[in-house]
Amino acid sequence: MYEQISSNVRGSVLLILAFIVVIVGLGYLFTQVTGYPEILPLAVAFAVISSIGSYYYSDKIVLAMAHARPATKEEYPHLVNSVEGLAIAAGLPVPSIYIVDDSAPNAFATGRNPRHAALAVTTGLLDKMDRTELEGVIGHEMAHVKDYDIRFMTLVAILAGMAVLIADWLLRSFWWGGRRRNRGGGNPIVLVIALVVAILAPIFATLIKLAISRHREFLADAEGSMLTRYPDGLANALEKIAADTEPLEVANKATAHMWIANPLKEHGGWTNNLFSTHPPIEERIRRLRAM
Repeated sequence: MYEQISSNVRGSVLLILAFIVVIVGLGYLFTQVTGYPEILPLAVAFAVISSIGSYYYSDKIVLAMAHARPATKEEYPHLVNSVEGLAIAAGLPVPSIYIVDDSAPNAFATGRNPRHAALAVTTGLLDKMDRTELEGVIGHEMAHVKDYDIRFMTLVAILAGMAVLIADWLLRSFWWGGRRRNRGGGNPIVLVIALVVAILAPIFATLIKLAISRHREFLADAEGSMLTRYPDGLANALEKIAADTEPLEVANKATAHMWIANPLKEHGGWTNNLFSTHPPIEERIRRLRAM
């Protein structure tokens, strides 16, 4: 467990550094395409500010993207009591608790460390799970909090999205004047590289998100089951989530890897499975049943 925590801390630092390098590189290519050299220092400043902002505010951004609202003990006493009990069992501060008004059963955790963590569940999860199943899901998310997975996964969601946005600007620059300003004066090799990078950036961002190892989900399943001392609770919850046909309306590809199960059910097919950040849910259930 401690090795996993150290690995996630190192990974967060390396991810931010890699993001800064990528943004600076995109900024340089942007200057070559548009002919505006002053864009490069702006790109550097944007990369640094975005990285700092993502570290401190990415949890709020992700919660806002999910349209999450705070859960009160008066409205959801069972949920709050379950989170508080499992936080004590894990030796962690009680995370902030949020509700996502969506009928699809799912949940995620976010934040930069256990002291600044948030846990969000959908109303569909509360409606469709019994007590042991709900505790199984919460235990899984508390394991992500304890292992600092939340920091790494949240940073990936925000920074990868920003990299794709910058690349999209670069691609659009070819059409709103970049080619005209560089006609006869631009380096054609650099322009070709810029175009290729702009096209491949979304794939690159997807590969960054895939750096969230599937092993993390298996480990969180195991550690969460140790907290509840009832692996069948999480296994039963995963079976219900897998059988549920409703897509999660608030989900998107930038944050899909943060949920306990892949929420993009409307994007089925082999390509979605190929680039999924989650292990096959059947394998997760099999391992839990064998514990």
